[in-house]
Amino acid sequence: MSFTTSRTRLAAVLAGLGLAATAATMPAVAAPAGKEFSPKALAAVNSAVDKSAVSGIAWYTDEATGKVVVTADSTVSKAELAKVTKAAGANADALTIKRSAGTFTTLLAAGDAIYGSGYRCSLGFNVQSGSSYYFITAGHCGDVVPTWYANSAQSTLIGPTVSSSFPGNDYALVRYDNASLSHPGGFTVADAYVGEKVTRDGSTTGIHTGTVQALNVTVRYQGSGRVSGLIQTNVCAEPGDSGGALYDGTKAIGITSGGSGNCTTGGTTFFQPVREAVNAYGVTVY
Repeated sequence: MSFTTSRTRLAAVLAGLGLAATAATMPAVAAPAGKEFSPKALAAVNSAVDKSAVSGIAWYTDEATGKVVVTADSTVSKAELAKVTKAAGANADALTIKRSAGTFTTLLAAGDAIYGSGYRCSLGFNVQSGSSYYFITAGHCGDVVPTWYANSAQSTLIGPTVSSSFPGNDYALVRYDNASLSHPGGFTVADAYVGEKVTRDGSTTGIHTGTVQALNVTVRYQGSGRVSGLIQTNVCAEPGDSGGALYDGTKAIGITSGGSGNCTTGGTTFFQPVREAVNAYGVTVY
């Protein structure tokens, strides 16, 4: 079995200002603006959300609206949302609370694709360092699988997990030890931007498209930890898609981390930026 591209499905993881006008004989008068919050206050609110320790939420500071946007999954109770608001204290008005269907979890699954220890994840992007070849995938995958195989019988070796980082980050590095497996490239590293049209590929659901909604997002997954610096999108994903590639043409952007929903009803999905991963490991996407 050979790997075709880095997108190969090898598998596993938020009141606008209005203008009030009088009669035509009177000048237009601007309506009172809402309360504005300083960068320091927004940073304090962001930290307060984190310290609330509520799981099943994702949050980021939206510079466009001057608010901290919190998205809560279906498991988060009203009492827990009240805890988040209480944590913000006098700056609670700086919060925008939204809901997302499903549960924010890492998208690890048992099944068929790249295999190891009874799990499957998806290959992200092929990388190299000198004459050695590797691929990057999700850290929560690398944490539980020391050695990867290309088939369900675990008879076709790929190679070992060299390093992984999760929680905090969500990336891992796997070395190709089987010379019979090809590892072609075709990508260069790029940074995501809000509004960008992107594509995700994963072993469970294949290829799906969507839009980048936010950057530098922090999420606390149900039952498995907190990850920061993520890309938030509306591209669907399901268990087993963890580690898969997020790209824009030939631009390597992200590694599938986790999310909620599915590819029938949609959902919110989070991605580890590729640049952070390759910088951490001193490897190059090719």
